[in-house]
Amino acid sequence: MIQIGDMTIDTSDPLVLAGLISAGVALLIVALLIAALRVASRSARATEPLAQQLGYLGQHVQGLAQGQEGLRASIQTVSDTSTTGQAQLAQTIEQRLAHVQQQMQDRLADNAMRSQRGLTEMQERMKETLHGSSKQTTTSLTQLQERLAAIDKAQDNITKLSGDVLSLQDILSNKQTRGAFGEIQLRDIVSKALPSDSYALQHTLSNGKRADCLIDLPNPPGPIVIDSKFPLEAYEALRAADTDHALKAAVAQMKVAVKKHIGDISDKYIIEGETADGALMFLPSEAVYAELHANFPDLVREGFDKRVWIVSPTTCMATLNTMRAILKDARMREQAGAIRKELSMLVQDVDRLGNRVGNLDRHFSQASKDIEEIKISADKAGKRANRLDNFDFEEIEETPQNVVPLQAPDS
Repeated sequence: MIQIGDMTIDTSDPLVLAGLISAGVALLIVALLIAALRVASRSARATEPLAQQLGYLGQHVQGLAQGQEGLRASIQTVSDTSTTGQAQLAQTIEQRLAHVQQQMQDRLADNAMRSQRGLTEMQERMKETLHGSSKQTTTSLTQLQERLAAIDKAQDNITKLSGDVLSLQDILSNKQTRGAFGEIQLRDIVSKALPSDSYALQHTLSNGKRADCLIDLPNPPGPIVIDSKFPLEAYEALRAADTDHALKAAVAQMKVAVKKHIGDISDKYIIEGETADGALMFLPSEAVYAELHANFPDLVREGFDKRVWIVSPTTCMATLNTMRAILKDARMREQAGAIRKELSMLVQDVDRLGNRVGNLDRHFSQASKDIEEIKISADKAGKRANRLDNFDFEEIEETPQNVVPLQAPDS
């Protein structure tokens, strides 16, 4: 309970309680308003400089707005100028690039024409060189084949001579007489023992005398004559003698006949400067030859004195064999000389062929070098074209631009 004067207030009454609360709230609001008014009064006094600063700030903001408008106009001008400059720059770049491309195309076309002319000339030179080298090589090979053919022919001659020498054994083994008379037998023996071009039958000498056979030996001793003599009557008389008187007569007849034959051969067939310094007397009978050497040694010595050597078929074969060896040696020397000559010419041909092959190799090397240089030039031109195609224009001429300077706003 609350006693206010004569009035008593019951606090337990809800209405009274509500009224008290309302009054308290009203008082609290009034107090708050009074406090707010005091704070507002102090705030108003405190915000007067701030209001002035806000005014100044508004003026600055207005100046900034004006500057921003000018800046926007300047930026627009700069943008327009930049757009114009870029258009001019793009046009200039396009013109320069077109000019550079045209120059490069002209240079490449010129280089291509030069390269084509160079290749054409080089091909012509190579064609001429190869044609000349091929012709020279063909000529050299032809000459080489001729030399080889000559060498083969000489080798065949040597082989033939060797075969003829080997056949002498068969000739020497045949001891039977070959004909009734000396000339026939001599012809047969000589034809079997010597090549056909090394002797001449029934050859006439410069003195008009005809020899049965002339062996063409080289000097010395020179051509030597073989004349067949057969003292048939004297030998038959010697064989038929049955008394001492007949025997003595036959011996005298034999000596006269043989001396006559030796004298005739020495006088007729030994010619100084034409024939050898001696001759052969062929006896076609081994029996006669044996008889002379057995019973008539004086006749054999007389033949030696007059440089006439008596031979039988067997000793004639041996003598011809010796002559054949001399002929073989002489002809082999001739063939060896021919072979050496051909070999010398062959060596010269081979050297000439080697030089021409070397020249051909140098021509091919020069052609290969020219092609490599052309490839290097083409690679350089291609690299330059690629650099121009990817050209980066870093240095651009400066274009004067009208730029509006910024001005500070009035304070």
